[in-house]
Amino acid sequence: MAPYFETVKSFADVPLTDDGVATIEFLEASDGLMGMFDLLGVGVFSFVQADIKSNIHGVRTTYTSRPDTCHTLEKLVHSEVDDHNKHGTASLRRLLRGLLFTCRALQNARANPQEDKLQPSFSRAYDTVLRHHHNFAIRTVVQVALRACPRRHDFFTRIAEGGSQEKLDEELARWLSALDVIVQRMERFYEMGGHGKI
Repeated sequence: MAPYFETVKSFADVPLTDDGVATIEFLEASDGLMGMFDLLGVGVFSFVQADIKSNIHGVRTTYTSRPDTCHTLEKLVHSEVDDHNKHGTASLRRLLRGLLFTCRALQNARANPQEDKLQPSFSRAYDTVLRHHHNFAIRTVVQVALRACPRRHDFFTRIAEGGSQEKLDEELARWLSALDVIVQRMERFYEMGGHGKI
């Protein structure tokens, strides 16, 4: 079996043009992220999975309803400027938050190899990215769930799926770097356009 990162669309392969971030490829890479969580088979990430899946569906539904005007994420948002609902814009904003959380958590994990458990890396990412969007009850549930994060070795071994850790680290670095660029670009776009805060 090929290592996971060799079988799915990488955020590094999502085209970025003057028009923006390619919608279809972005959604395919986001689907790949969902597969990574499925591969782990642990319920600790179920709150992230459910949110990301729902928001991928929201963005995909908006794209499908008007593919000619939504070929980039930026165009998708612009296509809803006069809409009262703005379902795609809101779904994309929440999707970007979930992706940013995942990106920061995995960046933290890579930057702190001395930590045996991933819980500190995911907790730092949660506190930075999502905590201020949640009420007390949700924050409490998330903090309890994060205590069940797998050990570093188990997590990365499952994702590598028998491939070398060096190759996984190389692909993960490329994947995270590209995701970071996309999220930062979209953060600026949302803020400058008055579409909300990621």
